[in-house]
Amino acid sequence: MKAIILAGGVGTRLWPMSRQQKPKQFFEIVNDKPLIKETYERLLKLLPSDKIYFSISPSFDKLLHDALPQISSDHVLIEPEKRDTGPAMGYIAAIMELIDPDEPIVFIPSDHDIKDEEMFLRTLAVGDALVKKTGKLLDIAVTPTFPSTVLGYTRIGELYDTIDGVEVYNFAGHTEKPPYEVAKQYLEEGSYLWHANYYMWTPCKFMEAFETYAPEIGKVLREIQHSTLRQAQGIDTLFGLLPKISFDYSVTEKMDPEDVLIMKGNFGWSDIGAWDTLFDHLSDQGKNVTKGKCLMIDTKGSLAYAPENKLIAVLGMEDVVVVDTGDALLVCPKSRAQEVKKIVSRLLENGDSDLV
Repeated sequence: MKAIILAGGVGTRLWPMSRQQKPKQFFEIVNDKPLIKETYERLLKLLPSDKIYFSISPSFDKLLHDALPQISSDHVLIEPEKRDTGPAMGYIAAIMELIDPDEPIVFIPSDHDIKDEEMFLRTLAVGDALVKKTGKLLDIAVTPTFPSTVLGYTRIGELYDTIDGVEVYNFAGHTEKPPYEVAKQYLEEGSYLWHANYYMWTPCKFMEAFETYAPEIGKVLREIQHSTLRQAQGIDTLFGLLPKISFDYSVTEKMDPEDVLIMKGNFGWSDIGAWDTLFDHLSDQGKNVTKGKCLMIDTKGSLAYAPENKLIAVLGMEDVVVVDTGDALLVCPKSRAQEVKKIVSRLLENGDSDLV
């Protein structure tokens, strides 16, 4: 099995820390290591280094090698431009098929925190075996803890099997980013899990799926393959022809459920997608979460991140987010942390792209 660490995103909901020039996966948001380094070192406990690849945007090449100088360039796949997970995963599948079409690959987001590493790695191993045995697409989903409107929901059917402590279910459908009331119903029903963006299959099967369910993408991916084999120019131009669409919309929602299996990821997962989810993941029974020099007086359920050589003092507040990066300061109710990307949009509209 090969693992491809996806590190091309920006993470606008974690502004002002996460920026276009240095997004969240390259910061020490959770512990004393960048998220991408934690992800890589976690995988090294299961796979040799030559089985681990990275998918990044062109501007992140230096950031990656600063965080992980030991990574060789031939294990870094540079996505020509950002066009969502459909083209990104398709591009990787096209390249990986040229290396070994039938060896399973797993897509690993670079910005997740995992509390139970042993269970996480065991789940990947079970998925690897199941792909080889069944030929089906394997997806890892996690139990939702609140009605999120920014995550996809995977509906599970009957239990397929329990393997090495990992529950595997039949696939019963996928809904991407439902409205709040629908998400709330999903939680109450109990048969829906959060889609965690860990897909496992072989490169050959991924390519077949694109050609079947998204033929306009599959056609361009084949042309990219041919250009790669000929070492020809024009891959960037071809990639620019691909639509901006997620893999979930372009392929997963169109697939026959019989061709998909879902593994329940019981390994203490958080996508670190916004300041409120980060708080929920790090807080001990609702206690304040702080990083840097922070003074919290008569303040409850809040998060404060201070820059180096600066004090943040919070007095008499409850459920707030205060993040100072030196050149920008965010203060908002924790309940509205998912809306931070509105600030990024407004800054871009105002021509303040240097702050984004």
